[in-house]
Amino acid sequence: MSRLDLKAPQAVDQVLMDQAPAPVATGPLIPMIIGSALFMQTLDSTVISNALPTMARALGEDAVTLNLAITSYLLAAAVFLPISSWVADRFGAKRVFSIAIGLFALSSLFCGLAQSLPELVLARMVQGVAGAMMTPVGRLVLLRSVPKSDLVRAMSWLTMPAVLGPVLGPPVGGFITTFMSWRWIFFINIPIGILGVALVTVFIQDIRETHTPRLDVRGFILTGFGLAGIVYGFENLGRGILPFAVVAGLLVGGAICLALYARHARRTPHAILDLGLLRIPTFMASTVGGFFMRMGLGATPFLMALLLQMGFGMSAFAAGLMTFAGGAGAFLMKTTARPILARFGFKRVLVINSVITALSFMSYCLFRVDTPHALIIVTLLVGGFFRSLQFTSLNTLAFADVEQSRMSPASSLSSMGQQLSQSVGIGLAAILLDLVRHLHKDGSRALQAADVSPVFFLIGLITMIGLFFFLPLPKDAGAEVSGKQERGHAHAVDED
Repeated sequence: MSRLDLKAPQAVDQVLMDQAPAPVATGPLIPMIIGSALFMQTLDSTVISNALPTMARALGEDAVTLNLAITSYLLAAAVFLPISSWVADRFGAKRVFSIAIGLFALSSLFCGLAQSLPELVLARMVQGVAGAMMTPVGRLVLLRSVPKSDLVRAMSWLTMPAVLGPVLGPPVGGFITTFMSWRWIFFINIPIGILGVALVTVFIQDIRETHTPRLDVRGFILTGFGLAGIVYGFENLGRGILPFAVVAGLLVGGAICLALYARHARRTPHAILDLGLLRIPTFMASTVGGFFMRMGLGATPFLMALLLQMGFGMSAFAAGLMTFAGGAGAFLMKTTARPILARFGFKRVLVINSVITALSFMSYCLFRVDTPHALIIVTLLVGGFFRSLQFTSLNTLAFADVEQSRMSPASSLSSMGQQLSQSVGIGLAAILLDLVRHLHKDGSRALQAADVSPVFFLIGLITMIGLFFFLPLPKDAGAEVSGKQERGHAHAVDED
């Protein structure tokens, strides 16, 4: 028996942790590999919206009924999202991430081969489980592979594909449904998934925890029912698919389950979601304060598609090409996020950029059918730049003061907040649209461009609520990550 075998379990864990490779400086390769998987996920979630009418005709279903293909994915993702960090710690983040990518690609194949609504819904639920593992576990792989000093640069590369997915979704979905079979909106995931698994296998380190506590089954059940109720409830708000009483019951039931979980978490040492992370000011500001900006991020593609297609009469393909300008703005941001944060720091960037981002949302309410397309494109380009800067800043700040040992639960809790915020944003936008349509003096319920415009303004106002969480931050919040600390030190040396 070796000397290692004779050590106490705690000592063995410490030895193994000492032997584990520490995060090392990396280029854009690892963030881009992880980001490409997230791109596959976000692209898939947006292209299906454009293809629903065509899919409904092909499968002999009503388009409203076929919305189950979207909600089934969201429900499965909501239920399994909280368990993702425990699965990654138990079986290894690299292995789980690789399997999740492969499962996502395989379930995409079955989605494309589906011949009926039940087959499609089942395949989409499997896709949702895979997606629930991909986002938080992929981010966890990045957090364990990159030192904090390189986190801003890495997050810029990581969020780039995630931002591009919703932007590319409309034109890609419009092109495929117009010129090809709708089944190709799922088949395109297969080569991306195969390439992703190969790249993860070759280039990603297998950094894993040496000790994993028992699964918090009660917490898993409470968070699963809680998130499913809230996500499904908000997804159906203002759509008229379910009776209002049912939607209200889902939201109230989900809220009760989450409240019971909060009580359970205070009494459980290894709860499935570590709510104690919210005591960290930077994590709190990013997760809760950023919730309102992400609501706008979730609502904007939904509202912009309605404005350009139903309000201005554009085709899905033409509208998608126009909104691609937002992705171009995100590309421009990737090289400037790090120097901006190093120069001004997280607090100042988040405060000032919150106002700019809110104004960009509000500016969309000024679009009219006769507005020059060049002006719309420039406005979307600028808005995409500042939203991407805010997105990168929030995602990076969340982990600035989190200990390495708590990165796994932090990734899950942050991902849960993002999932909820975007679902709430879409639901809120649907409610506001429905209220505006009820105000038509002629009694018409037909959607008009004038209905969408005031909703953009209100979404912009809601975005600025995040300021109440960013203003209390200390001036040097996240200085180790932003690079502002090093910049200040270098300036002091020069003065000496």
